[in-house]
Amino acid sequence: MSAKPIRVLVAGLGNMGRSHALAYHNNPGFEIVGLVNRSNVDLVPELQGYTIHPSFEAALKELKPDLCSICTYSDSHADYAVMAFEVGGDVFVEKPLATTVADAERVVAAAKAAGRKLIVGYILRHHPSWVRLIAEARKLGGPYVFRMNLNQQSSGPTWATHKALMDTTSPIVDCGVHYVDVMCQITDARAVEVRGMGLRLSNEVAPDMYNYGHLQVIYEDGSVGWYEAGWGPMISETAFFVKDVMSPNGSVSIVMDPKAKSDDIDTHTKTAVIRVHKAQTGPDGKFVHKDEDLKMDGEPGHQELCDLEQAYVLKAITENIDLERHMDDAVQSLRICLAADESVRTGRPVKL
Repeated sequence: MSAKPIRVLVAGLGNMGRSHALAYHNNPGFEIVGLVNRSNVDLVPELQGYTIHPSFEAALKELKPDLCSICTYSDSHADYAVMAFEVGGDVFVEKPLATTVADAERVVAAAKAAGRKLIVGYILRHHPSWVRLIAEARKLGGPYVFRMNLNQQSSGPTWATHKALMDTTSPIVDCGVHYVDVMCQITDARAVEVRGMGLRLSNEVAPDMYNYGHLQVIYEDGSVGWYEAGWGPMISETAFFVKDVMSPNGSVSIVMDPKAKSDDIDTHTKTAVIRVHKAQTGPDGKFVHKDEDLKMDGEPGHQELCDLEQAYVLKAITENIDLERHMDDAVQSLRICLAADESVRTGRPVKL
C-alpha cells in the first residue's frame, strides 16, 4: 500500500454511489476529498461531513483527486472518465462503461494513453459465490447453454429509479452487462451474433424505450445464451431470478430462496445454494453422481460487496495489476448488450 491514502472524488450519490462512498470512508487506503451531486441528498451520518459539489468538472479541476469514482447515470460515464484521465487520475466507473461502443473504446484508449487504471463496476467479479459458480461451470467444459435473467417487480421509489435509468439505458443493457460478462468469463469465446426483442409495458416509459427485454447471443465455440430483464409494477415475480449454465457434461445452477423478493437489492447478488449436476451415467443408465449442493454461507451483503470491490480498486492501483483483459471484457459485454438493443429496435439479428 502507498504511504498516503488515495484521494478519491465520488460522483453520483444514488444507491451505488452512496455505497461506494461508504466503502471509501471505511477503508484507510482511501481519503474522500469530495462528493459530487447535482442536488443535495440525504446521506448516512458517516458521509455528512463531506462537501457536496454540484459540478463534476469544477470539482475535478479544484481537487485534482488521485481517483475518480463515477457512479452517475450512464450517459455521463464516458465524458467524466476521460476528464479524469486528462487530469492524471485513475478511474472507477459503474457499469455500463458507456452508452455506445465507440465511447467505451474512447475511455479505454484514454486510460492507456494516460497510463492510468480503469476499473469497471462488475461487482459480481468480487463475489466469492459467483467466482465459484464460474469456476464450477468452467470445470464442466463447453460448449455451454447460458440461461439468465433478473426481473424486478418495482414500485414507488424503486420504479422511479428504474424510470430515470430508462431515460438513457434499457434494462437488458443496464443489468445485462453483468450477466453477459459472466457468460464471457465462462466460455472465453467471442460472441458472433446477437438477437433481441423487447416491449414497452407502461405509458410511464418513453415511447422509444422498453421496460422488458430479452437477448440471445451465439458464441464462436457454439455456446448459446439468453438474458431477460424487466422493470416495473407489472413484472411477475415468478421465476424472476434464473442463473443456470448447462454443458454436455452437466449443469451448474443457483437455487434461490423461494421467499426472496425481486426488488430487494441483496437478492440480486446472493446465491443461497449452487447446485452442481453431472451428466455421467453408468451401465444401468442411472446417474453416477448425486447432485451436489454447495451452500454459500456467510455471503457478503450489498455493502460488504461494495467494500470488496473497492478493496480490489485499491489493490489494482497500489500493486499495478494488469487490467487489459478487464477492460476488454467490459467493452465486449457492452458490445453484446448494445447489439441486442439494436436488434430490439430494428427487428434484425446483429452480426459481430
